[in-house]
Amino acid sequence: MAECAPSTSSACPGSINSSAPTGAGAHFGDKAHLLPISGAVLEGSVGVSSSPDDLSMSRCHHGCLCSPYPGLLTEWSSRHSSQSPVPACVALRFVANGSFLYNIGDAEHISKATVCRIVRKVCLTLKRFLLFFVVFPGHKPLRAIKEEFHRIAGFPNVVGCIDGTHIPINAPSENEGDYVNRRSIHSINVQIICDASHIITNVEAKWPGSVHDSRIYRVSTLSNRLQCGEIDGFLLGDRGYPCQPTLMTPYPEPAAGPQQRFNVAHCRTRARVEMTIGLLKARFQCLRHLRVTPERACDIIVACVVLHNIAIIRGEQHPALQIQDPEEDSIHPADYQDGRTVRDRTTNHHHHTTTDERKKLNKCKS
Repeated sequence: MAECAPSTSSACPGSINSSAPTGAGAHFGDKAHLLPISGAVLEGSVGVSSSPDDLSMSRCHHGCLCSPYPGLLTEWSSRHSSQSPVPACVALRFVANGSFLYNIGDAEHISKATVCRIVRKVCLTLKRFLLFFVVFPGHKPLRAIKEEFHRIAGFPNVVGCIDGTHIPINAPSENEGDYVNRRSIHSINVQIICDASHIITNVEAKWPGSVHDSRIYRVSTLSNRLQCGEIDGFLLGDRGYPCQPTLMTPYPEPAAGPQQRFNVAHCRTRARVEMTIGLLKARFQCLRHLRVTPERACDIIVACVVLHNIAIIRGEQHPALQIQDPEEDSIHPADYQDGRTVRDRTTNHHHHTTTDERKKLNKCKS
């Protein structure tokens, strides 16, 4: 099995490529109609322009996940009795509990090798639905996305919040040093962008742990789309990213007044991505440590993201969250001059007065 590339300058060749139709950073485009959507997965007619509110998800059961891959269920049924576990149930047990494969096999009375094959097939099946469930800036109208973010802390023109998170893995047999992150842990560094309702709108799951967040974003397709003006708005990120016209970061040493209010509003709004990552990891305990090759780890991460969005769309109850304080990144890329200009302009126009003062002004105008 192919593992990740020989140096940190390359992503995993067998994993998700954001520039390809099946990539983790992929979005709806002219190839979206190629995505097969089974009526057994979504009830009713669903088009690529449908919003999450239009998606009537069928009751979550094993058939929901197996239906896009009928051969998987057919193959299993022909070789095992009717009392055997359905493949999707086995895979869901793995991603939800993070148990060792042999523990799941013992519980389901099947071999570890069979569990491994099932998890692999189900994850690849879910990966096919990435283009449908992970869309930037989202299924909702752009104006609605910005309004939802604005309601959090009054921050204008936000289309998403971005952050990186490390998923621990076993030390790979090849290029082991590339995967060691700043905590000296082997990991995959995953870029996550979300909307205000915790739906993940972009994921890049293909980079070794030693690659910095800012580089992952810089070489992503989404960065080019924003810089080219394809999407009107900007992302919010921490100081691990350089301040750009399309990616706002906080002031490193804010002056009292508008700059401090900018940072407070920025922090409260950007907390959405930290909560989203916390929900993802709480819902799928396997992400605490993946004992597989880097390539398979990337596929499992993407499958969990798809399942996460399905759970959010269906209104599933959130798991209990234990959000840890993010570790301060010691690497702070230099801000772009035009990025600082946009940040100053936003501060002066929208954070020059307090929220209460703006409400009073609006009452006077009305």
